[in-house]
Amino acid sequence: MKDLRVAAVQFEHKPNDKEANRRKIRHFADEAAANNVEMTIFPECCITGYWHLRHLAFEELTTLAESIPDDTSTQFLLDLSKKYKMNIGAGLVEKADDGKLYNTYVVAMPDGKWVRHRKIHAFISKHISCGSEYTVFDTPHGCRCGVLICYDNNIGENVRITALKGAEILLAPHQTGGCKKENIYVMGLVDRKLWENRHQDPEAIEAEFRGPKGRGWLMRWLPTRAHDNGLFLVFSNGVGVDDDEIRTGNAMIIDPYGRIIKETWKADDDMVAADLDASLLEHSTGRRWIKTRRPDLYEPLTVPTGMERDTRSVRFDEEGI
Repeated sequence: MKDLRVAAVQFEHKPNDKEANRRKIRHFADEAAANNVEMTIFPECCITGYWHLRHLAFEELTTLAESIPDDTSTQFLLDLSKKYKMNIGAGLVEKADDGKLYNTYVVAMPDGKWVRHRKIHAFISKHISCGSEYTVFDTPHGCRCGVLICYDNNIGENVRITALKGAEILLAPHQTGGCKKENIYVMGLVDRKLWENRHQDPEAIEAEFRGPKGRGWLMRWLPTRAHDNGLFLVFSNGVGVDDDEIRTGNAMIIDPYGRIIKETWKADDDMVAADLDASLLEHSTGRRWIKTRRPDLYEPLTVPTGMERDTRSVRFDEEGI
């Protein structure tokens, strides 16, 4: 891997308004280019909107979804990527050739190539299928990247497999924080009035974003994914109103030792940028640990226990939704 300048963006999307969301992407791509950024990462489903998808019928989702790479949004990302010689990733609902729908993340590259990752642990709608492949790819800038969308990152095996496939940078687009939870120890709703009053009282909403409903929850596990697997992690997230929840932003960039290089807890659209020092990878703790693995002992990881359930049922049963 070569040294690379990357950016993570958080922004408040408009549900179903792809043109408005693409304008925000263009705005931040412009800003990133002005700051010599070589890779800019936007949130999960930021083009189509996210949490409202659970209310939509199959026909409505199909109308909102796009084919990849031929439809407008992927071509838009490819045009921006070529213009700025920058890798750009953003999420949307995909309509596959067989008619299935996916929560998909597209990364456009300046040489005209593109990759997509279909969320492995999709739960937002019964009409959206789960992907079944890991996504690891090489960029024209001389680095090897992996993509895991939101819940995909919660499963440690997914990150480890991505690292074993050679990923040096993990792109981790999310829509999280401020989620409704029955369990008092995990996140919880952010009062919408705090968001609406953010300009008059920024300290109040930022305290929520930095607390257990946002950053505090992320710090329990997100840096560990980078540390234990010896890779950089670029965390992009929604912020603000997402249907009946308030996303907590906290866009950040983490190094292979699990240290936060750059972050924001601003209660607004924002971007953080940082230079990734490739020399940190080789001797990172996680890479050393991976070298000492004992694959001969790990067969139980591939054997069903009987406890396995569909992500959707676990997610919604626990929240009473």
